[in-house]
Amino acid sequence: MCLGCREMKPKPELIRVVRAPDGTVSLDPVGKKPGRGAYVCRDAQCLSRAIRQKQLERQLEVPLGEETAAALRAALDALSVGEAT
Repeated sequence: MCLGCREMKPKPELIRVVRAPDGTVSLDPVGKKPGRGAYVCRDAQCLSRAIRQKQLERQLEVPLGEETAAALRAALDALSVGEAT
């Protein structure tokens, strides 16, 4: 289920956000990184909503700073550009 729009979707339509054992938070496009994960749609609006409503913080059990949130948005934008080409 996407944390942003709260819709059930097939796993390939979602992207995993992972908190690694060292506490860093990043996108996991292949879904294989170790750590606690949460899923959002491959849509910048869903990611922004999940950050704004603190759904990612609750699911990953770690506070997200503005710097981390910006890095997640940039990574999703880069991933979207890579898929479009």
